[in-house]
Amino acid sequence: MANKPELSDYFKARIPSDIRLAQIEFDKREDKSEIIELNTAIGNVSLPMHPAMIDRMNNLSKGDIFKDGIVKYSPTAGIKDAQNAFLNVIAASGFETKNLHSLITDGGSMAMELVILAFCGPAGSGKKPLMLINPAYANYDTMAERVGRKTISVNRNLQENGEYTFPAMEDFDKLMEKEKPAAIVIIPYDNPTGQFVPHKIMAEIGKLCVKHDMWMVSDEAYRELYYTDDKPSSIWALTNKEVPGIEGRRVSIESASKVWNACGLRTGSIVTDNKEFWKKAVAEYTANLCSNVIGQHIFSVLGELDKNSLQEWFTKQRDYYKQRIIDMTEEIKRLVPGIIVSLPEASIYSVVDLRNIKKDFDGRDFVMHCAKEGKVNIGNKDYTFLAAPMEGFYHNLKKNPGKTRMRIAYVLPPKEMDLVPKVFSKLLSEYLDN
Repeated sequence: MANKPELSDYFKARIPSDIRLAQIEFDKREDKSEIIELNTAIGNVSLPMHPAMIDRMNNLSKGDIFKDGIVKYSPTAGIKDAQNAFLNVIAASGFETKNLHSLITDGGSMAMELVILAFCGPAGSGKKPLMLINPAYANYDTMAERVGRKTISVNRNLQENGEYTFPAMEDFDKLMEKEKPAAIVIIPYDNPTGQFVPHKIMAEIGKLCVKHDMWMVSDEAYRELYYTDDKPSSIWALTNKEVPGIEGRRVSIESASKVWNACGLRTGSIVTDNKEFWKKAVAEYTANLCSNVIGQHIFSVLGELDKNSLQEWFTKQRDYYKQRIIDMTEEIKRLVPGIIVSLPEASIYSVVDLRNIKKDFDGRDFVMHCAKEGKVNIGNKDYTFLAAPMEGFYHNLKKNPGKTRMRIAYVLPPKEMDLVPKVFSKLLSEYLDN
């Protein structure tokens, strides 16, 4: 009998991301058609896109770009109008874009991979790692592992009052000196913690990047989604005047998914003030040919809107999420006494921690219970609740503080989102009783 071909060791070891894990398990249930899933595990926004984007989507056949039903490749760097749309969005927040270059990618995830390939040391060497802040968006570590690059991390802690501490600058400095990272990733409107990183801290980190000759990468998928009295935070607010030497080492990762409510378009961008990096990133991306052309075309319309129109949209999205997160946080605390919920500062996520309710609480086990068999009846309808275990958002730690925690995404339609605290608390009560 002939031997069967084998998968690589990497594929053999691969397990689903914690962000998708609950959905995959729920889809295996025999009774799934009878249960309403409240899926807060992934940031799959359920709000409508910007009206201009909707109008363009509904009129794809008009004009010349898709004439006769033909969808051609775009240039590798993307449709010029799509590049300009991302720059226009940045400009609408009050930042200078004159010397910035944009490469359109298949969502922010592909932009992450390009950044890692561009800056980190040779595959398998461990040299010039990517620096993250724990807990960090899970895909950065996954992408690094995929291409054989190393990540290192500084840590922040979740306090009893729901506030995340931010690592001291000396912690950044020491790790940079020791590990010689190529780049650091900052998420000013943070995923998963909901922490807001203000301009002052961005500038301090920028100075360390100059000191240690590093690239500074800012993931700005949630730009302008902040709920404090601060001004918008962005890498593009940093200049040589304030941070000498920062220009030429700045990169932002952009996305149509979150602020623009267009997750399925899979349209993102790398924006940089370093032309050489941009040219080489385009060269690397020629292997992908180009990103989704229909997604590019729909997003391009934002390049035609003025600053006031875009700011009105930012305000609308910000107001919606701010009130929803505040209300949800209070309701969860009311229904589950002792639970820790991260403060609603930014983005569209909260972290809930049950360490005070059960010392050895296993967030992943609870999520799997909900996905595989959990259900509660409310108003003669059966529901279950899906969330993302937080273990997968921590990296390079022997003891994972994410074990007792989960991330909740505020992405469901309002009526369904309103049910989350009740469904969650009932499922939790049943789980703990058993």
